[in-house]
Amino acid sequence: MTASYPPLPFDPELAAALEVLAAERPPIKTLESIPAVRAAAAKRQISLDEITADGALEVSEVDAEGPRGPIPLIVARPAGAVDVPVLYWLHGGGMIIGGHKGGDLYFLKEYAAELGLGFVCVDYRVAPEHPHPAPVEDCYAGLEWTVKHAAEYGFDGSRVVIGGASAGGGLAAATALLARDRGGPELLGQLLVYPMLDDRNDSPSAIQMAEMGSWDRAANNVGWTALLGDARGGPDVSPYAAPARAEDLSGLPPAFLDVGSTETFRDEVIAYANRLWLSGVQAELHVWPGAFHGFDGSAPQAALSQQARAERTPWLRRLLG
Repeated sequence: MTASYPPLPFDPELAAALEVLAAERPPIKTLESIPAVRAAAAKRQISLDEITADGALEVSEVDAEGPRGPIPLIVARPAGAVDVPVLYWLHGGGMIIGGHKGGDLYFLKEYAAELGLGFVCVDYRVAPEHPHPAPVEDCYAGLEWTVKHAAEYGFDGSRVVIGGASAGGGLAAATALLARDRGGPELLGQLLVYPMLDDRNDSPSAIQMAEMGSWDRAANNVGWTALLGDARGGPDVSPYAAPARAEDLSGLPPAFLDVGSTETFRDEVIAYANRLWLSGVQAELHVWPGAFHGFDGSAPQAALSQQARAERTPWLRRLLG
């Protein structure tokens, strides 16, 4: 018998934003929902002119060599800067939607200005057309390219932080596991913003917040089923698909994790942070009260969104020295 839990209330300011969001975006209930959701997401892609018009960034569009063909990348650094650290960034989208020209570019530009870092955004392939391991292998190939070509783009290849939001956060954690296990690029840290980590989708928070918020249990089932097919939730899921499945988290780089208290991913993120600590990996965890999934991107002017974004910067500053 499945336990039941009373739902938690959303932050009032975020609750108002969530109502607007629900009216604008189609719900994700089945695999057949994906085309409509993608069509809505495509309208939110931005032009690179929006982040380069003031001349503060030097931006290139590059294709990295991937396991199944070219992987589009956006490569950026503060204008004229050399030997800068780099944030290797993976976009969100539940493994099924999104691209590297989304709203993340706005706050990546802020990081570049505040911290003097460059960034690389990866347009990895998504499911169900490209199931596991396609997305994570694209992310890993792009990471190898970034380190190999760091000097050409003014980056310090010894100071690479991997990061991502939602599915991108899960892929960042998975790519960090791959880099450790393959003896690949050494990472300085991992910035895991409300990451999508566990295909089992059976945590108390997933049950508690069912049919609530911007990415509920049903949507999560769609994303994981698209990525894993019938294997979802079974005994043989790879940790490079669902990092919560990893038996050993030792030897990973320091991590920053955050999540909302009123979202599906709350308990899997808390559990992952705790397992990092138990494995001897330093981690910083924030749980934002009343925040739904993706709150800071959907409601960037809300007080809680601004606080959440502000807290990531000191961690990056300490990490980069």
